Amino acid sequence: MNKKIIYPVLLLVVGLLAAYLIAVNKPQVTPEPYEHIVPAVRVVTANSAAEHLSINSQGTVQPRSQSELIPEVSGRVVWISPALVNGGAFREGDVLLRIDDADYLTLVARGEAALMRAQSEHNHASDELKRLSSLNRQKLASEQQLDDARQAAQVKKANLIEAQASLEQAGRDLSRTELLAPFDGLVRSEQVDMGQFVTRGQSIATVYATDYVEVRLPISADQLGYLGLPFSTRGQIPAALRPPVTVAADFGTTRLLWDGELVRLEAQIDEESRMVYGVARLRLDNDDESPVLPVGMFVQADIRGRRVEDVIRLPRSAMRDNNQVLVVDADDRLHFRQVSLLRLEHDDILVSSGVHNGERVCISPMQTVVEGMLVKPVFE
Repeated sequence: MNKKIIYPVLLLVVGLLAAYLIAVNKPQVTPEPYEHIVPAVRVVTANSAAEHLSINSQGTVQPRSQSELIPEVSGRVVWISPALVNGGAFREGDVLLRIDDADYLTLVARGEAALMRAQSEHNHASDELKRLSSLNRQKLASEQQLDDARQAAQVKKANLIEAQASLEQAGRDLSRTELLAPFDGLVRSEQVDMGQFVTRGQSIATVYATDYVEVRLPISADQLGYLGLPFSTRGQIPAALRPPVTVAADFGTTRLLWDGELVRLEAQIDEESRMVYGVARLRLDNDDESPVLPVGMFVQADIRGRRVEDVIRLPRSAMRDNNQVLVVDADDRLHFRQVSLLRLEHDDILVSSGVHNGERVCISPMQTVVEGMLVKPVFE
């Protein structure tokens, strides 16, 4: 027989036999029931509470009161306080500088002598006026003599008043040879040396008070409503309405806090930043144990605003498009819920309505959500 016929026939028979054996010995498949996969989602419980709407800001510490130390008399500097150096500390009433008072002592002595002379002349003129008045009543002195005596008495009285004023002026100038500290504070800068001749009106130092410091804080226009102040408030804030302020500064690895209050709002909005600037005032205790808040330091500030009742704080991940959240009902099914957003913070949101106290809110990111879909809630 022809090989071209035999070989294909044999291959066909072998293939049919193999197919038969596979069909006879096929594995038995046991059907399993279909099981729906329920996605697990993270949820939090909505808890309503009262909240203070705080505002975060930052600024630079500035002195509340800063003054130029200016002598009111001229002279040579004969003594300088050790505190009158850059950064020196002083108390109210401390002597910071003395000017040579020799010339002013001389002026006081001259004033005292002039006052004694004017007093003597005034007494003599008064006595002469009394004498001539008596003689005039007795017809022993003319009216002209009486008028001259009256005029002389008035001139001597004017000279006495002028001498008294000159002596008082000389005394004030003598007291001004000592420059006294106007308040408790620190020296910011000084420009005077021992033996230097200073003139009246010349600035010799810049000092600032340390009882209070101020921080100028930028506040965006949309955050003003969080303060709970009347919209027309500008300038000084009434004491009963002043929001508390906490200022924080880092010293190495230590964070220190100071408490103060917002005392005023500036009158206009900054054209470049579109910010309103508020000024916080902080009282500093001048003792060795209280932390120092240096002027010029950059600090963070937290302004505590108005109090709102029955608001719900949720993680920001709970917020969906169009001010919606996903609520999980008692049957573990998802539902979209429209909410009223009171405030959007960095990590949280504050909801004023739309979610009820005790409800479960989904915070898991989900790409596809169907209204009423079944989920497996897992509490965060």
